[in-house]
Amino acid sequence: MSKIIPVTEKYERNGWPSIPRPDLKSPDGWSLSLITAQERIRNHKLSPDGKTIAFIKDDGHLSDVFTLPTVGGWPARITTQRGLVAYWDDEIPQWSPDGRWLAFGLDGHVHIVPAAGGLPKKLTDFTESASSPKWMPDSRQIIVSVTRHEANQLVMTDLDGTWPRQLTNDADGDHWQPEPSPNGKSVVFALRRFNDLNRSDICLLDLETDQTRTLYGLDKIRAWQPRFSPDGAQIAFTSEQGGWTDLWLVRPDGEGLRQLSKLGADIIQHEWSPGGKSLAVIVNRGGAFHLGLLDAQSGQYSELRAGNGLHTNPYFTPDGARLTFEYENPLQPPEIYQIDLATKAVSQLTFSFIPALAANRLVMPETVSYKSFDGLEIPAFLYRPHQPNGAAIVHPHGGPSSQYAFEWDVLAQYLVAKGYTFIAPNYRGSTGYGIPFEHANYNDWGGGDTRDCIAATKYLQSLPGIDPARIASMGGSYGGYMTMCVLARDLEYNFACGIAKYGDSNLLSSWAQCKRELRLYTEIFLGHPAKNRAVYQAGSPIDDFHNIRKPVLLLHGLEDDVVPPEASEEIVHELKRLDKTYEYKTYPGEPHGFLMRATQLDVYERLERFLDWYLLP
Repeated sequence: MSKIIPVTEKYERNGWPSIPRPDLKSPDGWSLSLITAQERIRNHKLSPDGKTIAFIKDDGHLSDVFTLPTVGGWPARITTQRGLVAYWDDEIPQWSPDGRWLAFGLDGHVHIVPAAGGLPKKLTDFTESASSPKWMPDSRQIIVSVTRHEANQLVMTDLDGTWPRQLTNDADGDHWQPEPSPNGKSVVFALRRFNDLNRSDICLLDLETDQTRTLYGLDKIRAWQPRFSPDGAQIAFTSEQGGWTDLWLVRPDGEGLRQLSKLGADIIQHEWSPGGKSLAVIVNRGGAFHLGLLDAQSGQYSELRAGNGLHTNPYFTPDGARLTFEYENPLQPPEIYQIDLATKAVSQLTFSFIPALAANRLVMPETVSYKSFDGLEIPAFLYRPHQPNGAAIVHPHGGPSSQYAFEWDVLAQYLVAKGYTFIAPNYRGSTGYGIPFEHANYNDWGGGDTRDCIAATKYLQSLPGIDPARIASMGGSYGGYMTMCVLARDLEYNFACGIAKYGDSNLLSSWAQCKRELRLYTEIFLGHPAKNRAVYQAGSPIDDFHNIRKPVLLLHGLEDDVVPPEASEEIVHELKRLDKTYEYKTYPGEPHGFLMRATQLDVYERLERFLDWYLLP
């Protein structure tokens, strides 16, 4: 990322700041200290013997690795210095097949640590950085991802961190998600080709001959998550070919290709059972991630757990009798559980929910929909407060290739407890509603999706008790970009104010300043700016800032390598030139997303004051 434009810690404003209101207090039973104290349990992995789970815990200071017996007990801390990593961007610790080692990312490198205890050892000092460790069956060799030739490549080292064997070495694309065969003679992986960024193939590398062949690959079709069956006879993977993210099977010789799932819903994750007769799958049903089993022969689906929540990361015990998984919903934070497949009995393994927070009256959102400007139906999640204050918040999610779902969102709960009605639209381009809907914003950032978010205000205005003059937009990343879009492009001025966290407004300069992975991500949707410059310019609301009449709060971390902090600096420069009302705060040491508890407290205090100042009478 470019550092030509220095951005330092600062607080700036143009216009009167949103000072605290002495007539307003936190809701009974709530405080910002309380909601920022809640830890997050996540990214667990079951040991090969099924007796221990490894997981990551975010506590506002570190994202350390812990282990815990599946029969219950006290967690054992494995790392003590693993810096904070955003939960949506972190990896899962990997057990060696013999259960003696754990591999994970730390400070940009792959480290291992004895499961019995010891200090982490860096394996990848032969390169500037490495990630995504994957053990070979011998528990000694390990595949990692490195960058070479401006592409993600796969190399193999060992427990001693010896000079690696290069597995891939071409500049045709990014090589991801390696999965060794059970006999260790081949590796299957996903290849994202640079000449078609909307395509990814399933490829197999023969480790004895170094020959690679493509098992599955179609123009403009993405295929992911290759997984060998326990006997090595089949490879399961997901593909968008059928209009949803479905599960497919193919043999290692490239024969026997067939679509296994036809559920009319996305398969988010899959895991083979020990006997290979079924796969545990996570199925996205309109933002509820269900846990089920898929028969490996017939494709018949049987549901294990449904409901309004998110199940993730299923793992079978060695006997195939139980599954461990993670679960969260709007009423409870993520925890790790296990289910007995015969009785469907579920037991909870981790317990992080703060009692004072659990005692509060939380709100389960409703799934609603409304028509946008062109008649397209936009799904959304609506939180109705128990004691509404007449004001509302539109919360566009980040991404844009993402989705608001039945997730744990403690800030939303706090704002709803204050009386704000809260709606999170899954605007066009969101995942989870089929590939055509997901692709509906291609070559159209800041256009139809912006109007979908503006249409959310029309829906809110149709609800009883909502004051049309007291609706805000608040979002982070692409949601921050959406906030700048609606403030600049809604000439009916349906929004009273906006909060943009680590967003941008000039797609050309953001593309130029962000890292390679994010440039390619943008090009998936908009193409290369050298060929599609008009699309980038049309999607840049900075050219429409003269239309802004409402105040905006801008918040950005100075270590952000996804949306560079220069993006907010550019927004402020233009707002200042046009004499618009804004507040602007930057945070040293923060990446994309605010991870440190001290930062979260400051951010939440500022946005609470801002909303109270501009939305409440």
